[in-house]
Amino acid sequence: MSKEICVTAKGILFDMDGVLVSSIGSVIRCWRQWAEHYEIPNAEIYEVPHGMRAIEIVMSLRPDIDPQEGLRYIEDLEMDDVADLVVLPGVKALLESLPVERWAIVTSATSRLLVGRLKAAGLPVPDRIISADMVERGKPDPEPYRRGAELLGLLPSECLVVEDAPSGVGAGVAAGCRVLGVLGTHSAQDLHAANWVVGSLESVRVATTADGLEVRFTPSI
Repeated sequence: MSKEICVTAKGILFDMDGVLVSSIGSVIRCWRQWAEHYEIPNAEIYEVPHGMRAIEIVMSLRPDIDPQEGLRYIEDLEMDDVADLVVLPGVKALLESLPVERWAIVTSATSRLLVGRLKAAGLPVPDRIISADMVERGKPDPEPYRRGAELLGLLPSECLVVEDAPSGVGAGVAAGCRVLGVLGTHSAQDLHAANWVVGSLESVRVATTADGLEVRFTPSI
């Protein structure tokens, strides 16, 4: 059986979808509707790549259309489809235990979609966010997490990244952060590059110290 681990950090950088909230049903429905609208073959069984910016998906599927038009269409679909969006276990308690200046959200969603999903879920919208439309290169490039560390006034090495997707884990590692993987959208094997993996955030506890944060959890593997 795994033993509890205590990790010290000065800040935490959370991915959103699959870490704080789950909107997988909406994502699947909306992208299949988008794919049908734009006449993508086999639209009814299209599997969206998790953790990839929507603008990049649009450009890969239909490089011939205006990417901003395609992005607006998928945004509109997802903004209207929040009926089965849920807050993941342990998230509310964990966020409430963190000083506001010690955490940020770094997501592949756009700012508009990020705010819409957090409000629909009843979660706080932090002052510090890095969204898809705020970076030149999305995950797995390290830019988003480097920018997230900068927002907190920290070095990447002082931050703990919390991620559920291989692209996000790769981005955190490449940025120089330590990474806590969370199971849900991917298997532990898929998240092998993370420093640690937990089943959910329900068992993750954070205490504030004079130097920063102490993060305690029991790895699932």
